Amino acid sequence: MDTITQANPETKYHDRDLSWLTFNRRVLQEAADAHVPLLERIRFLSIWSSNLDEFYRVRIPSLTLLKKVHKKEGDARAAENLAAVVAAVKEQQEFFGTLLREQIIPELDAIAVTLVYRQALPEEILEEASAYFYNVVLAYLKHVELVPDCAFFPENNKLYLLANAPTGPYIINIPDELPRFVTFTVQGRQYVVFTDDIVKTFLGFIFPGITADDAYAFKITRDAELELQDEYNGDLARLMEKKLAKRDFGLASRLLYDAHLPQKLLDKLIDAFNLKDALIVEGGSYHNLKDLSQISLKQPGIEYAPWPAKARPVAPEGILEEVLHNDVLINTPYQSYNTVLRFFNEAATRPDVAEIFITLYRVASDSRIANALISAAANGKKVTVVVELKARFDEANNLKWTKRFKQAGIKILYSVPSLKVHAKIALVTFAKNSYKKPLGLLATGNLNESTARFYTDHILLTAHSGITKELGRVFRFLKKKRQPTEADTITFNHLLVAKFNLKARFIELIDREIALAQSGAEAAITIKLNNLEELSLIDKLYEASQAGVKVQLIVRGICCLVPGVAGLSENITVTRIVGRYLEHGRIFIFNNGGHPEVYMGSADWMNRNIYRRIEVCFPVYEPHIKNELLQLIRLQLDKTSIKHSQQEIYEYL
Repeated sequence: MDTITQANPETKYHDRDLSWLTFNRRVLQEAADAHVPLLERIRFLSIWSSNLDEFYRVRIPSLTLLKKVHKKEGDARAAENLAAVVAAVKEQQEFFGTLLREQIIPELDAIAVTLVYRQALPEEILEEASAYFYNVVLAYLKHVELVPDCAFFPENNKLYLLANAPTGPYIINIPDELPRFVTFTVQGRQYVVFTDDIVKTFLGFIFPGITADDAYAFKITRDAELELQDEYNGDLARLMEKKLAKRDFGLASRLLYDAHLPQKLLDKLIDAFNLKDALIVEGGSYHNLKDLSQISLKQPGIEYAPWPAKARPVAPEGILEEVLHNDVLINTPYQSYNTVLRFFNEAATRPDVAEIFITLYRVASDSRIANALISAAANGKKVTVVVELKARFDEANNLKWTKRFKQAGIKILYSVPSLKVHAKIALVTFAKNSYKKPLGLLATGNLNESTARFYTDHILLTAHSGITKELGRVFRFLKKKRQPTEADTITFNHLLVAKFNLKARFIELIDREIALAQSGAEAAITIKLNNLEELSLIDKLYEASQAGVKVQLIVRGICCLVPGVAGLSENITVTRIVGRYLEHGRIFIFNNGGHPEVYMGSADWMNRNIYRRIEVCFPVYEPHIKNELLQLIRLQLDKTSIKHSQQEIYEYL
């Protein structure tokens, strides 16, 4: 199902967490779609599992804390909401298991692949599996007796077995240094085996007298939040390193255990690791099924047909000279990211480039952009990099690059602890004949060539004087390394910048459509986002709907707005697109009486984006680029082709 509809006409707002869970269920629907190639369906199962783990690390701790606070106040709503979340997760887990057992495994079997799942190792592979256990696995196995106040500390989302040995219960690790799956081939048939099952099968070597049925999988998920003091004035990078070292040892938010685990052993596990405040979740025989993405099969027709990124021809004089005269738009992953890489490579080496400013939120592990910045500094250019050290789960990689930047003599800027810089911008300054000519890069997604292979994003390269001048204002403010205050009277006539004018300008644009509708003119708003949560902007869209404005939304993830309710949102539709690429771009289109104004940018309409981040949205002025974006959105809103819109966009571009 691609269209989001209201669940309850009396509900003005969807709950954000339940809404996100509907997105993850939509991922499962891709895994269930027989039209999706088999190996890709397995990958969707992996994505679902990975998403859910992150949800338990990020959201469940907040919901659990809210439940405790509300309980003290005699309010049961938070407890009811948490119960609804747990119920939704349980339903999805059951659906996941059904898909795997009744669809995926039989289809694998039909192409001579046996995924050994919840069964004894087949006789045909026992000898090879035994050799693998004794020669490889055994080197990594560690075991500790489960006793009260056990000194052992289960790390976040690591896989363990609880073995019910004759001498007492023991914890054994599933080695994460080894592949999760081992493949054995016998007479043309491939047997794909969980490392877990190899450990279980031969565990009697360590604990004589037990069998595979006496070992039960469990894992503990821990809170991922890093607490930072807003007034902290020390070395933020060093503080982040210390915090990261402790993250995997944070408070437990969930214990996930094998449903066959005897209650007495479960109670011992909970007591030994003080898990009474964690969610105790019954699961299957295998955890961390995000590892399904590791299954590699070389069979024809079980993966998506390749869509090579389309190369964009660059003018002979180079991309920087081209952008001086014409705006350039790159739509990833349909179009090659090489144009962006060349932009930074030329800037790093051309003698007439004097300065480079850039924000980096999530950096590729072997980033060519980052290497170009290091080369630029070595080539005598002034390079300033705003590195967001608080980009969740990318902190360690960003710290690594920060050290390399410092060694190269690059000026590093950080945001204050309570403010993230999420803007995706860069500014390159020419020094020609004693005058400066700036070029701007503005994007909807991270400057990351790895994610550009499967995130749909848009990157605008421009020499527009108004836009580049205001980019300079953004970077000058970021140099101050503080929260914006009322005393900051920075003027933005082109850019929409949170926390300055972004929300107010969006409200003005919606109000203009409302006024047009009230005057009898055609009025329409089309917005594409990852998440829609901020209530005052949702209310403004409701107001637009009630005035007769046609509102079309494409929202990939969280959507707290309830569409199609008479008297509230009957003129609003919401579409969700999940496919081979991750929809990530943010596009805002206001009809403006038949002369559309188009904006793009880094900001979703969530509380964090509007109130706690520096975000930049930007106008699209070049007519042919504007028309291209309008066509891309039309393809995605065509109700007859939502499912195939990504293929149609690839063919269009």
